[in-house]
Amino acid sequence: MSEETHKNMSREDRLAAKLRENLRRRKAQAREMTESASESLPKPRSES
Repeated sequence: MSEETHKNMSREDRLAAKLRENLRRRKAQAREMTESASESLPKPRSES
């Protein structure tokens, strides 16, 4: 967000924008965590 846009927004609008930004960042972090966790787990062997 540019500074000028930031000044024109109400406090509630700024807080809502920050919350959305935070939620996106946390979802991305959670996705990375689950991907790295699944990569580090050993692959199950198929018994033939």
